[in-house]
Amino acid sequence: WQYAAARNALYAEGKLIELLACYEPHLRAFGEWWKQLFGESEGKDGQGVFPASVEFTTDLHSMGQYIQEGARNLFETVVRFTVPQSSCLLDPVPGDHSGLDFLRGKDLRFVNEQARRGTVLAHVAGGVPNLLLTVQERTPYWAGQLVYFFEYACGLSGYLLGVNPFNQPGVEAYKTNMFALLGKPGFAARREDLLSKGPS
Repeated sequence: WQYAAARNALYAEGKLIELLACYEPHLRAFGEWWKQLFGESEGKDGQGVFPASVEFTTDLHSMGQYIQEGARNLFETVVRFTVPQSSCLLDPVPGDHSGLDFLRGKDLRFVNEQARRGTVLAHVAGGVPNLLLTVQERTPYWAGQLVYFFEYACGLSGYLLGVNPFNQPGVEAYKTNMFALLGKPGFAARREDLLSKGPS
C-alpha cells in the first residue's frame, strides 16, 4: 500500500509520468507487462499516471538527458535485485584506448550497481523523485512476488484515484472500430458510419 500511496501523492504534486527503471536486460518484457497493467487499470476518466519503462544503462543514452533536465513531471520506480545471478569479470583488451582499463578485474554486476547508484543520485538531485523497490533475487519465486506486489498496488492505486482498476472501456473503442473496418459480422452499421467519415 505504501507504493500505491507514494505514486498517488506524487501524482497529486504534478508528477504525471512514472518510469519503471530496471538495470536487468532480462526485465525488458516485464516492463512491457507493467505498462499494460497500470495503463489499462488507471488510465480512465481523465485520470492516471502515464506508465513508461526504461532499461538502464542502455536507455540512459537515449533518455538520460530528458530525465535529468527535461520537464519535471515524472518520477522513477527503480527495481533492484540484491543477489546476483552470475558473475562476469571485466578484462579490457590490452592496448585499448577507450580509457576503460581501470575496470579490469571488476565484476560487471558491481559496475552496473555503481551505475545505478550514480544515476539515482543524479536524477534525485535533478528533481526526479525515485522510489526504490528491492527484490532479493531474480528467481521464479521472487518474480511472482514482484508481479503480485504490482497487481495489488495497482488495484489500490486505481481506487485512490477514484477509478475502477478492473475494467478497460477505452480499449474497446479502438477494437470496435477495427472490427467494423475489417468487416466482422455484427459490426455493419458501425462500418458504414466509419466509412462515411472519410479516410483517416
